[in-house]
Amino acid sequence: MYPPAEILQTEIFAQLPESLHLSDQPSTWLDARHTKMHSFLEGPAFDRSGNLWCVDLAHGRILRISPAGEFEVVVSYAGEPNGLKIHRDGRIFVADHLHGLMLLDPVAKTIQPYLQHVKREGLKGLNDLFFASNGDLYFTDQGESSLDNPTGRVFRLRADGKTVDLMMDGLPGPNGLVMNKAENVLYVALTHDNAIYALRIEPNGTRGKVSRFIQLSGSTAGPDGLAMDEAGNLAVVHAQAGTVWIFSPIGEPLYRIRSCTGLRTTNVAFGGADRRTLFITEAERGAILTARLPHPGRLMFSHAE
Repeated sequence: MYPPAEILQTEIFAQLPESLHLSDQPSTWLDARHTKMHSFLEGPAFDRSGNLWCVDLAHGRILRISPAGEFEVVVSYAGEPNGLKIHRDGRIFVADHLHGLMLLDPVAKTIQPYLQHVKREGLKGLNDLFFASNGDLYFTDQGESSLDNPTGRVFRLRADGKTVDLMMDGLPGPNGLVMNKAENVLYVALTHDNAIYALRIEPNGTRGKVSRFIQLSGSTAGPDGLAMDEAGNLAVVHAQAGTVWIFSPIGEPLYRIRSCTGLRTTNVAFGGADRRTLFITEAERGAILTARLPHPGRLMFSHAE
C-alpha cells in the first residue's frame, strides 16, 4: 500500500543503574503478568530545566533523569503510575492505574490523589494523559478493557480543574493520546485493537465523530505512547515490537525507528535544544533511547508561556 518506511537507528541515552533495580521486590502489577522485571519505564516528559521525568509502573516509582543521564527516585509509593505530564505551572500529573489521577509536587517530593471519581463513579484504571494548549487535560481510562471487553474510556478534565467530560467510551484498551496542531483532532492509541483512532473535536469543544486513522499489524501488544511534531507527523510507539513509527498527517509511514536494545518500547517525548531528538522509554532493559528526526516536536504545555 505504501513504500517501506525509512529505517532510523537509536542509541542509549541513559540506563537505569543496577543500584535502582528492584528484581526481587514484590509487585502486584508484575504478578498479574506472571513475570519478573527490575523496572518498567513509561511516561517520559521534560521539565523546563531539561530533566526527563518518567515512571516505573512495576514498582510505583517516579524517576527524574538529569541532562547528563543520571537517575534519581523522586517518589516511591504503593501505586501503579503509567503516564506523566507536566503542567505549565510546574505541577506534575500522573495517570495511576490504582489511584486515578495523581498530583506530584516536585519540590516537596510528595504525591497525592487529585481525581478518583467522575460523577460519583470510580475510574477503571488510568493509563496516559495529554495537555491541550488551553490547559484541558485529556486522559485514558483503560482498566482491564480489551477487544472482547471494550469498556475503556477517554475523559477531558477542563482547565478549571473541576469539569470532566466523557469524550469516548466502548474502547478496547485506550492508551497514549495526543492532539494535532490545530487541536481539532484527538488521536488515541487502542492497544488491543492494534490501531489509532481519531476523534474530531468540534469548534465549541464538543466531541464529533470517531474514525480509525491507522490500522497496525504485528506485535503481541499494540500501540502505546504517542507524540506529534511541528509538521503534523504522528509518532506511534509499537509496544513489544521495539519500534516507533512516524506517520505523515495522512497516515503514510515515513520512518521506522528501531530499538537498539530490547523490544518493550513504551512511550516517547521530544526533547533537546531544538526538540528534534525523540526520547524513547524501553522497559525490558530499563533504558532511555534517542533518535534524531527532521522536524521538532510540538511545544508541550509545560513549556508554553
